[in-house]
Amino acid sequence: AWSRLFGGPRPAELHPFRELAGPRHHAPATPGDLFLHIKAARTDLCFALAAELVRRLRGTITVRDETQAFSYFDSRNVLGFVDGTENPVGQAAADAALVGDEDPGFRGGSYALVQKYLHDVDAWEALAVEAQEKVIGRTKLTNLELDAPGSHKDVNTVLGPDGSEQKILRSAMPFGRPGHGEFGTYFVAYARTPEIPETMLRKMFLGGPGSGPDPLLDYSRAVTGSVFFVPPAGFLEALPEV
Repeated sequence: AWSRLFGGPRPAELHPFRELAGPRHHAPATPGDLFLHIKAARTDLCFALAAELVRRLRGTITVRDETQAFSYFDSRNVLGFVDGTENPVGQAAADAALVGDEDPGFRGGSYALVQKYLHDVDAWEALAVEAQEKVIGRTKLTNLELDAPGSHKDVNTVLGPDGSEQKILRSAMPFGRPGHGEFGTYFVAYARTPEIPETMLRKMFLGGPGSGPDPLLDYSRAVTGSVFFVPPAGFLEALPEV
């Protein structure tokens, strides 16, 4: 879709989402051409912008998914645990999320890996808090890191060649409709290369040496999966004629 929409060269590492089918868990690929992540302190502003965008794009797009997320208590997900603790900040966040000199034509852009998860809250809440903490790798009330090999936190840790932890900028947004039994997390990983979040997903869904699949997937099911490129503002301001 890149050449159809923009013409010219593509970002160096842009590719379709790679479906993962493990012995127990499945990460589906659900292709799409356009992803809009609208965020503000006021939900009415999010709604107004979304409505205007859809009005302007009417007749040229087919909406495949629309999810309204929300802030939940003190940055918690609907499973009750604090999310995004490991997010980098400041320059470290920019270094993790933004393309640099390795792809100069798209410097300042970012890759967004997007997945929508639905949670089996009844099965999750049937676990004792201590069992939930072993799955996550953190304490539920105080958000302290635990020594829990094979936990969600452990499986999602990716080390570079020098042994340092590879960072991404996570946006895990709770959503749900209690009357319909729907509880979920809309997960977006922003990274300067999709290889890091994709490595995390391979560990989560397929397992790896000395580590099985992510135990959180026994209670969470991925229903979408896509990779998008987020162009820098300067690129959008100088779109070529197509």
